[in-house]
Amino acid sequence: MLRVDEQQQEVTFSPELVKQFDDIVSRYPAGKQKSALLPILHLVQAEYGWLSSKAMDKVAEYLKIQDIEVYEVATFYSMYFMRPQGKYVLEVCRTGPCGIVGAEKIMDHIEQTLGVKEGEVTSDGLFSWRGVECLAACGYGPVLQIGPEYTFYENLTNQSVDALIADLKVKARN
Repeated sequence: MLRVDEQQQEVTFSPELVKQFDDIVSRYPAGKQKSALLPILHLVQAEYGWLSSKAMDKVAEYLKIQDIEVYEVATFYSMYFMRPQGKYVLEVCRTGPCGIVGAEKIMDHIEQTLGVKEGEVTSDGLFSWRGVECLAACGYGPVLQIGPEYTFYENLTNQSVDALIADLKVKARN
């Protein structure tokens, strides 16, 4: 995973990753390679953990498009990270229905439990968290999803959040 201080280092995509890019681009008509941008950004983020400007520049170079075209897309969608994240990203739905049933309290609890503010990474590199828009589970709030697998957890309580975090710590050690 790239760290902030590694942001200035040159990014080189592995031959395996480029092969995946090639496969994705082949699905689109000639001259429409920009259509592959979203799935390629997903692959890059999966490989590096986030999208550094150097990585986005390399994607633009590969797709033969302007750097700004990649930046516009990557910064528009909340699923792309513009800075390093923890190994596990806890995303709490903060929209109306979840808010009514305690999402803010869950986010406060996560902040206190992990000891980091929204968008920060724990010192061990395991966790980061953030509030997100609707996760489409309005009847089961508060809800969160944990990336990178994006597993959903519903009807959260402080105790269930504590259990999730403890399980993830054990999983990280194994």
